[in-house]
Amino acid sequence: MKQIIHGAGGTPDSMQVGEGAMPQPGPGEILIEVHFAGINRPDVLQRSGRYPPPPGASKILGLEVAGTVAALGEGVGEWKVGQRVTALAPGGGYAEYCTVPASHALPVPEGLDLAQAAALPETWFTVWANLVGLGRLKQGERLLVHGGSSGIGLTAIQLARHLGVECFVTVGSAEKARFCRDFGAGHALDYKQDDFVQKVKEITNGEGVDVVLDMVGASYLQRNLTVLRRDGRLVLIAFLEGSQGEFDLMPVMLKRLTITGSTMRPRSVAEKAAIRNALLEHIWPELAAGRLLPHIHAAFPLAQAGEAHRLMESSRHIGKIVLQVKP
Repeated sequence: MKQIIHGAGGTPDSMQVGEGAMPQPGPGEILIEVHFAGINRPDVLQRSGRYPPPPGASKILGLEVAGTVAALGEGVGEWKVGQRVTALAPGGGYAEYCTVPASHALPVPEGLDLAQAAALPETWFTVWANLVGLGRLKQGERLLVHGGSSGIGLTAIQLARHLGVECFVTVGSAEKARFCRDFGAGHALDYKQDDFVQKVKEITNGEGVDVVLDMVGASYLQRNLTVLRRDGRLVLIAFLEGSQGEFDLMPVMLKRLTITGSTMRPRSVAEKAAIRNALLEHIWPELAAGRLLPHIHAAFPLAQAGEAHRLMESSRHIGKIVLQVKP
């Protein structure tokens, strides 16, 4: 099969189409003929040598795919060959075929094409697990999302709207701010122009927010603690500006704050299956009804995977970037 290969610690230029052996589904797995694969920040980190795949996972890049079921592993009864599915993958998505645990696959929501379906798993698994699970976000609360125009950010905006949560986002341009407001964010703050802590406090009459979803890291830590109200929760999902720094712990005690966070890839098969089941119950009907939709910024053919990574690294995009694997 065709697949993307890259050198250890490679640049986008190192990504080339090569040949590899087709994987075979093991017990409890399905083999997917990949039509589209989603591009995510962890792919960029893995390509550059900073995020090695966990033991047993494919070394091929790609954590989410959409396509058709090509074969079933032993014991799989939920799916049939030929069904359209989208799935969270432990790796292997930038290829013509990919194996995934059957319990991590979901049907393509009615009305969505395979490109849109490929943009769903990584962001929805991540946002649901961190905001609903760890962040305990609920109706009537306030949420602040950093990186509001990213795939994760737009998904968090939609989840907030679904839950009845007032949503604030930070973005890096007026264009991205307008897009996020049109997409459903109540307040979009340009961090290059304004102090987001001051603006949030002004809008909320000094109260702040209940939950912060942060992918920036150390440089935002103190300000995140400041903008949280009593019993607030800071949820960390990435460290684009570093993971180490000093901060004053006093707000944690005075306001009874919770600092937590997680990554998706190291979670167990059972943990990811539980998240998948929650999405199937609560989110997939909303996607099928058209009330929640992904936004695709760009689609690249498999041979232009390097260009897709350049766009991801530039942060010029709004929403998701996908690879078209099957013409």
